[in-house]
Amino acid sequence: MAKYLAQIIVMGVQVVGRAFARALQQEYAASQAAARARGRTGQQSAAASSISGMSLQEAQQILNISTLSPEEIQKNYEHLFKVNDKSAGGSFYLQSKVVRAKERLEEELNIQTQEQKQSQQNSET
Repeated sequence: MAKYLAQIIVMGVQVVGRAFARALQQEYAASQAAARARGRTGQQSAAASSISGMSLQEAQQILNISTLSPEEIQKNYEHLFKVNDKSAGGSFYLQSKVVRAKERLEEELNIQTQEQKQSQQNSET
């Protein structure tokens, strides 16, 4: 009886192990394909996300911005910064998130500007 139970457990572990390994391989392949699709701009954006600790999507959600325009970023930043001022009953934590979101979005704008300059230089030559 114990022998059969041990065999069942070993077989179950092997099946789960193979499924886990297969899922890991698929996830790695999907990650590599996404990285290739993002290309160089994606790498810079990912680096900026890593440095700031905030993704582009999170920064856009915090400042309630759908498109990256400097005017809209500044307008929403000023409003949210004032609303969350500690002296006005706001939260320093939320205020700092607003500041980090603005920094992240400005970094993304810089990355896009650099890419546009490079593509213009490449098209001129």
